[in-house]
Amino acid sequence: MHGLEHVASGKVRELYRLDDDRLVIVATDRISAFDVVLEPAIPDKGRVLTGLSLHWFDVLETPHHLLTADVAEIPGLDDATRRAWAGRAMVVRRAEVIPMECVVRGYLYGSSWREYAAGGGPTTEHLPPGLEEASELPEPIFTPATKAADGHDENLTEAQARALVGDERYEELRRRSIDLYLRGRAYAADRGILLADTKFEFGVVDGELVLVDEVLTPDSSRYWPAEAWKPGGTVPSFDKQPVRDWLAARDWDRRPPAPRLPDEVVADTRRRYVEAYERLVGEPFEAYLTRMGVR
Repeated sequence: MHGLEHVASGKVRELYRLDDDRLVIVATDRISAFDVVLEPAIPDKGRVLTGLSLHWFDVLETPHHLLTADVAEIPGLDDATRRAWAGRAMVVRRAEVIPMECVVRGYLYGSSWREYAAGGGPTTEHLPPGLEEASELPEPIFTPATKAADGHDENLTEAQARALVGDERYEELRRRSIDLYLRGRAYAADRGILLADTKFEFGVVDGELVLVDEVLTPDSSRYWPAEAWKPGGTVPSFDKQPVRDWLAARDWDRRPPAPRLPDEVVADTRRRYVEAYERLVGEPFEAYLTRMGVR
């Protein structure tokens, strides 16, 4: 038991109030597709997300909300909760979250490719003609989005984004997001991984704009093995692609309940998340688990 006030639940994360200035974010092993949470969970997925976020907060050297990931510093946890949260909990500064997802794309893929192929829209209106699926863009593009009431992302035009957050804030978010993407992309490229696109979230703490939530994880980013990238078609990724592929082959209407994931899909998905951690961080995932007191 922990006695902390539960503030909110997401598809993956649980949020607790520690005090007026601090929150605890716990990344679970839940996995979702098509906005439906699936069963069973992916073992250690939440620890991969947390471990990578900790790594990137350190590497990027940008203002952020993280205070500590040491569960021993969270008061009132019993032994069972401390073990369960080890490696997956972050104590963070409470922030006023900016209601806009800051998406940066370096390659034409996913929803932007579908939009572009259909004639263009908010995320692709400035792109040149003749690009293929998975083409590297001439320069990264900032394609902000917001959450609709049903939980789906909705792409914003530049005018809509400026109206939502104001011109000055929009320019700051655009500049910071593209800078972080470029630094993350260069770092990943040195390790044989392409960062195709990513999503950042920001908040304000004591008047300062800081990076919040997870950062550059396989859940918030599209990572490709550099050796597998080729424009003109689909590219394998370090994320839940095995889950999406398996579901796409099923006769399922994308409404709950979803079919139960088979063991081999769960194992393949865990392998991809762990490989992303190991290639980006440069250490065995087991070393992280040991360092955080999981093993």
